[in-house]
Amino acid sequence: MRRAVPAVRLHRAFSFRFNGCKISIGRRDSAPVSLRAMNYDRGSLSVKNVELDMLHEIGNRIAVADPLPEVLGRAVEVISAVVECDSCFVYVLEVDELVLRASKNPHSEVVDRLKLRVGQGITGWVAEHKTPVAVGRDAFQDPRFRSFNELPEDLYQAFLSVPVLSRDKLVGVINLQHRQPHDYSQREIHLISTIGFLVGAEIEMARLEGENSELSEQLEARKVLERAKGILQRDLQLSEEEAYVTLQRQSRQRRKSMKEIAEAIVLSDEVKRIPSKPKPS
Repeated sequence: MRRAVPAVRLHRAFSFRFNGCKISIGRRDSAPVSLRAMNYDRGSLSVKNVELDMLHEIGNRIAVADPLPEVLGRAVEVISAVVECDSCFVYVLEVDELVLRASKNPHSEVVDRLKLRVGQGITGWVAEHKTPVAVGRDAFQDPRFRSFNELPEDLYQAFLSVPVLSRDKLVGVINLQHRQPHDYSQREIHLISTIGFLVGAEIEMARLEGENSELSEQLEARKVLERAKGILQRDLQLSEEEAYVTLQRQSRQRRKSMKEIAEAIVLSDEVKRIPSKPKPS
């Protein structure tokens, strides 16, 4: 079972230094800072060097095991900085649906709620074919386009959608949109794809950690159930099957999980085994 990835709604500023120059990314006074609007302390930097350092920043966040919501938030900020855009979404594949998990613009009503099937809309088409799609104008007229009333971005002109992959396995999709027509360059597409590779590895790692955690929980629950069955078999002279049916019946009647019933039985047995203090003479 795949565990849902936490939603991302943070967009705070962060900064780093490159060749003695300070570079800031994110929001200041509620306004996004784009690549063109960046304020360097001194000197000029080539766009390629700036982009390289931004990719290094995302890699750093992943290397130090920042929580996935923060990694996705950083990715949205970096994407919005290196490719000046009016909208940026990150969808994460969960089971067989794409769930909106991060957004440049505040969309509290749809982040963590908006879901797409693979193959649905341009985003779903990109997920199904694992191939980028760039539409420079009239994106809403593309035959693959799917409209959502909750998103004003549906009326934007330009649309770039890039798959997020991990070892050629789809884990999500990154979308960029522009209000005005915008011809996406190969540099922009390659850059967003590279960011997708970095983020994809982190999403997959978070998913594996979630699955391992669920397996550990299942193993712990099984151990408790086995102990509880053993206690019922010993105290009530029941067979293993009868003990299991008893746990099931108590679970239904008390509207608690079988693990909770089993834990109560084990705790009661442990309490009974505590030696009582001798009464004072």
